[in-house]
This record gives sequence, structure tokens and C-alpha cells, in this order.
Amino acid sequence: MEVKRRAVKLSVHPSRGLVDEKFVIVVQNAPPGLQLTVHAFHRCEGGHGWEAFAHYVSDAGGSVNVSQDASMGGTYSGVEQMGLLWSLRPVPGSKPGLRMRKMNVQTPMEFTISVHLGYRTEGFMDQVALASQVVERWYMAPGVRRIPVTEDGLSATLFLPSGPGPFPAILDLWGGGGQLVEYRAALLASHGFTSLTLDYLTPKISQETDKMVGESYFEKAFRFLQQHPQVLADRIAMLGLSLGCSITLRMAAYSHVVKPTCAVCINGSHVQEVNKKQEEIIAFFRQQSDKIQVNEKNETITKTMLVPITSDPTLKVDVGRVQCPLLLVVGEDDHNWPASESAIDMKEMMEQAGNSHLLTILSYPDAGHLIEPPYSPHSKASFFLSVASLRKVTALWGGQCVAHAYAQEDSWKKMLAFLHHHLYVAC
Repeated sequence: MEVKRRAVKLSVHPSRGLVDEKFVIVVQNAPPGLQLTVHAFHRCEGGHGWEAFAHYVSDAGGSVNVSQDASMGGTYSGVEQMGLLWSLRPVPGSKPGLRMRKMNVQTPMEFTISVHLGYRTEGFMDQVALASQVVERWYMAPGVRRIPVTEDGLSATLFLPSGPGPFPAILDLWGGGGQLVEYRAALLASHGFTSLTLDYLTPKISQETDKMVGESYFEKAFRFLQQHPQVLADRIAMLGLSLGCSITLRMAAYSHVVKPTCAVCINGSHVQEVNKKQEEIIAFFRQQSDKIQVNEKNETITKTMLVPITSDPTLKVDVGRVQCPLLLVVGEDDHNWPASESAIDMKEMMEQAGNSHLLTILSYPDAGHLIEPPYSPHSKASFFLSVASLRKVTALWGGQCVAHAYAQEDSWKKMLAFLHHHLYVAC
């Protein structure tokens, strides 16, 4: 067969890099005008298979360059250099509600890139590929150090960049799922920021303190960074997603200890009972979670707006009190938090306080709630155990795949630029 005689070649460059680094996939030595399918496969740490594929036609020289040529169909279409990553989806037959998340950041994510004859949509594991290559993507760059932190009652992980330091630092807060989520902090350290990711919701913390953590817990984490010899004490940022955004805004506005140099908030809200303690705020979210409507499959069937915008000032963080540069990242199709409405309200608060020059808003049409590092697969809905609400549901996150992928790539570049400017350049 002519295709086999030609020994089709596949190259991916670089074959080893960070997850936010683009690669170039090139197919060579195929017959001109041949229909080909380029396929990506990843088996996550939970044992689930994920795949993406795209259809191409080789050019007159028998080549396909994924970064330049248009896909004719598959899990994405058009010219999409990193489409084989951000369009990954569970293989057929997988259980519903899966979300891809890296658990052990000290090991790479491995992807098998392969090229197949013809336009295929299934059965890739049953066919011998014309060529294939395994590539590695890392959250931790060479030289980044991972250090568990348990002192002073904290449950956290510290990531130190390569080099002598000291470095600017970021306190990284995730949302209502609890647990230590390390991959974003590891990637931030790979870009030169000491990063502390903090677990503030899981039951072990509650058992140790006999209650949910309060303001002092976040102040301890902030002081830990200030006092660390590898941290520039006057250059510490906060970054929060979802519930982490709400906590970031509250601490930046009212804490006498937590005074961030700048802050980044992704798809969160400033709505909370500000006249109550932080542990009481968790109870507030639990009460609000009763409004979630689910069907017989335990899937949310309405937008899960746990904290609708209110005119009651006692139910809003006075964002006008924030005295540091603030970047809001908003997915306009967020089905989980009223991020767009909150951003508009916060903008008005900042204007009234004369602080509008401190506020930057990145708003993305058709992007959902889970705006993560670039090329992460879009999750429109997934199984979610919320420690904040004590409920297990298939949560709706929203977003359209292509638009969400653009939001992740664009916002990550701008977040890094924002953090670099305020933590490295402007200080």
C-alpha cells in the first residue's frame, strides 16, 4: 500500500514543555491530497480516557501542519494549534460528569498524538496508527520546589520558583470543592512567583479547629508568605476562583493584616453577609445552596446562582475599600455564579469610591465558570462535591467550548502580565 511504503512521519515540537506552552504538530511524507485524522489520547490519574481528533487533507507536498492548516471536522474545526488539547473529551462509554484535573504535579501529563488513515471518529484504539508520538506537559518547570505546609494549623502547599530568590508571592484560593488543588500554583511558580495554594474547606480543617476556618486562617497564610525568606514581603498578591474570589475580596477590603499588592478574581461574587464572621459566611452559602434545583439524575437544571445581586449593602463586600489593583476575569456564560452582574456592580462601587483606576475587567462572551490555565479541556458540567454546601450534584459550569478555550488562553496571558507588572515592575 502506497501510504505504508511512504512511511508517514509525525513530529511534535517541543515534545516536553509546560502545559501553557504551545506545540507544533506536523505530518510528513503522506501522499498528496490524502484524508487523515490526527488524534490525541490521554489517560488521567483516575484511569479515565480522554481523546480529541481532527480531520485534515495533506497538501501537495504530502504534509499537514496543525498550527497552520484547517481541520475539516472532528472535535474542533478550523485552524486551532492547540485544539487537540482543549477539545479533549471523555472517550465514548465513560461515566458522566468527568472533569480533567491534575492531582500529582510532580509527574507530567502524557498525551499520545497519532495520525490515522481516513476520516475517523471512533475506534482509534482498534486501529494501528500510521505514526504516533508521546508528548509530556508539565505544571512544574525544572527547578521548581514543592513544599507541604502544615505549621500554625495551615493546610497548604508552597511552590518556590527556580533560582536564588527572593520572589514576589501569590496566595492561591480555589472554590467550594475544598482539598489542596496544586496545579495552578505550580504553574505560577514556573513563571517566577512563589505560590501558596491553601485548603480552607475540607473536613480535616474543621475537625482540627472544631469549626470552619475564619479570617485568622487566611491572615496566618498571608503572614506565612510575608515571613518566608524566599518571598518579597511587600509584593504579595491574592488569586481566587469562585468562592476563593469572594474570600479574596473580603480580606482585601476589611482585613488589617491581609494587604495584597494586587488581586485577581475569577468568576466570583462580592455578595456575602459582611457583618458576620468568615465561618458564618460558609453557613450562608450552605443556606443558599438549598435553592439549587436538581432532576432525578441529580443534575442541576437551572443556573445555580447561589448569590444573586442584591441592593442590601449588608450583603455586599464594599469593593470600594480595596486599595490595590484588582483584575476581574468574567465568563459571561457562567451558570454557577453571577459573575457578570457582580462585575458591573463592583465597577460602580469602585467608581463611587474614586478607585476605578484600580479596576480592570476581562469579560468573555460564551465563556463558562471554570476558567483555568490554557488548553485545559472545557467542562460544561461535572460531578461536584461542594464542601461549602455539603451537597453532591452534577454542577452546571456553562460556556461554549471554542469561546471558553479562547478565554482561558487570553486571560492567562493577561493575568500573568498583570501579576508581573504589579509584583515585579511597578513595585
